[in-house]
Amino acid sequence: MTGPTSRAENPAVVTIAHGRHAHLEHQRRHLAVVAPGVRHVVVAMDDPVLAQRCGPDVVTMPAHPEGLPLAAARNAGVAEAIDGGADLIVLLDVDCVPGPRLLRRYVDAAARTDRALLAGPVTYLPEGTAVPAPAPPGGPDPFEHLTDPHPARPAPPDGQLVPGGDPALFWSLSVALTPATWEELGGFCEEYVGYGGEDTDLGVVAHERGVDLVWVGGAHAYHQFHPVSRPPVEHAADIVRNAHVFRRRWGRWPMEGWLRDLDALGVLRWGGPASDELRLADPGEGGLR
Repeated sequence: MTGPTSRAENPAVVTIAHGRHAHLEHQRRHLAVVAPGVRHVVVAMDDPVLAQRCGPDVVTMPAHPEGLPLAAARNAGVAEAIDGGADLIVLLDVDCVPGPRLLRRYVDAAARTDRALLAGPVTYLPEGTAVPAPAPPGGPDPFEHLTDPHPARPAPPDGQLVPGGDPALFWSLSVALTPATWEELGGFCEEYVGYGGEDTDLGVVAHERGVDLVWVGGAHAYHQFHPVSRPPVEHAADIVRNAHVFRRRWGRWPMEGWLRDLDALGVLRWGGPASDELRLADPGEGGLR
């Protein structure tokens, strides 16, 4: 971690979405209060309804035959933000509501670092949890009693930075970086289409190019509940395809936990870390091994 650098004066938030309209509305309502005047670029992936709702800051992205173009959509949103003069980019998942200090802490962290991916803690809200109304500036933190960051990632005290993060833990749920760092990384690899792999890939790119992963205390985001499958069986085809992209690029398999679990369920066939075999199970080949 080096610095300090100049303070960001024109940050922008980039969110990609397909559906999840209610979640996006909660996010937009909170951003309007915690970051008034900050541009929010929304990339509508194959979602004409959303494209009509989000006004001039929407970027439309057509469908891809193999799945949602998540990597390409993030790249398009960031390009739009940078073309608009943003000097700090905050990627925020459509399910995430910003805490009251998220933007402020990212801006502060950018002024204290250089060539870094800045990542704040994310709390997964339990099922049935209502998203609280945003508090006015200087008011009490409406999320204080809900804050319980994901245990697999560091959550430093408010205002503290922890450099040297494990690049395997990078995720795009909530991350900030400067346009210069984005250009150095080259954005997300658009060979990844659909679910899985593109975040892991960018974490490797950052590590290979000496771009640090820095955990930012106080930059809290709150992930709104939605049902998920564990393991994500409905995304098996995407996972197989994207895992092959990653192995070709980096010489190893990503998402080994998912591959192992999906193999055990008979959804796919994986020969293990040292094997070249990874494919969807053939019809009639399912069932536990």
